[in-house]
Amino acid sequence: MAQDLYQAPDYYQLDSLLTDEYKLIREAAREWVKRAVSPIIEDAAQKAEFPTQIIKGLAEIGAFGPFIPEEYGGAGLDYMSYGLIMQEIERGDSGVRSTASVQTSLVMYPIYTFGNEAQKQKYLPRLASGEIMGAFGLTEPNHGSNPGGMESRFKDMGDHYLLNGAKMWISNAPFADIAVVWAKDEADNRIKGLIVERGMEGFSTPTTHNKWSLRASATGELIFDNVKVPKENLLPGKTGLGAPLMCLDSARYGIAWGALGAAMDCYDTALRYAKERTQFGKPIASFQLQQKKLAEMITEITKAQLLTWRLGSLRNEGKATSAQISMAKRNNVDMALKIAREARQVLGAMGITGDYSIMRHMMNLESVVTYEGTHDIHLLITGMDITGIPAFV
Repeated sequence: MAQDLYQAPDYYQLDSLLTDEYKLIREAAREWVKRAVSPIIEDAAQKAEFPTQIIKGLAEIGAFGPFIPEEYGGAGLDYMSYGLIMQEIERGDSGVRSTASVQTSLVMYPIYTFGNEAQKQKYLPRLASGEIMGAFGLTEPNHGSNPGGMESRFKDMGDHYLLNGAKMWISNAPFADIAVVWAKDEADNRIKGLIVERGMEGFSTPTTHNKWSLRASATGELIFDNVKVPKENLLPGKTGLGAPLMCLDSARYGIAWGALGAAMDCYDTALRYAKERTQFGKPIASFQLQQKKLAEMITEITKAQLLTWRLGSLRNEGKATSAQISMAKRNNVDMALKIAREARQVLGAMGITGDYSIMRHMMNLESVVTYEGTHDIHLLITGMDITGIPAFV
């Protein structure tokens, strides 16, 4: 088993911008990844299995709802802390970070933000501890970038709601205990959130197989066939597409940090390998084209570090806009994917093996560049923000 020798790059001494508390939070997550994720993740990816044994550890490092108040089981931290934790987890694996992102931003966040007190008390502490796991149902077979066209519906049956529809490409679905599901109310055609629990008749979660990406993450569908949902499971705080989009803002923020972690891991691996691998009697790090690759990698990583740090500051102040979050998500994932490809070339044929993390990161990032808003849609969000003209409707 390969030893995890990861050393995080910090070319512009950005650690000086972080408080001691932030550094402690990051270090706890980093050490946990080295101890609990790195030794088992390659095998999990090869077997296409989510390592459920890590759920408890994720909860212990505060990866589930770090910004949720302590009274509801969260860590009571801020968004900078959330970002740093996601960076370290995705340094280990994008699929593991996906599990934490879904639990935090797509399940706990909507229950905390749109739920009533009874719902918060019932679900949030158990989600924070990892006792129960959640999924988020928005994307449908026929509606990805256009979630407003969703076909899932529910109607009032007097003492309950009757839910029908299907959601696709859902992280955590195969093992989730609850799902925050977005569907249209037949009474007013408004999108609303419902908490659906495993065991409700007509609710099933078939697993998605044959993935080349996010292989250590559990992906599936959410199927609703005349599911009776208790009326107390409706999230009362907000209706309309804006509600799930607020959840996606939180998730995309975490992805911007997470993708940075994947890029940092690829760079660190390539740099170490280039110094150790010799050809023509000297380390390949001494050749100009290898130095070009490595210099460009650290430059792009440094720019992304500055971007995420500033975004974290704005998010903490309540000033970060959806468009700013979109820019960071798009930039950082694209950057990470390009760095993974270049780093793989530094390693040559060794780069495709499970002895190194690079190819796994590359395959994972091919999903990350598409989910939570595609690369192109995020570009158009920026375009709309600066021109005031929407180009995707």
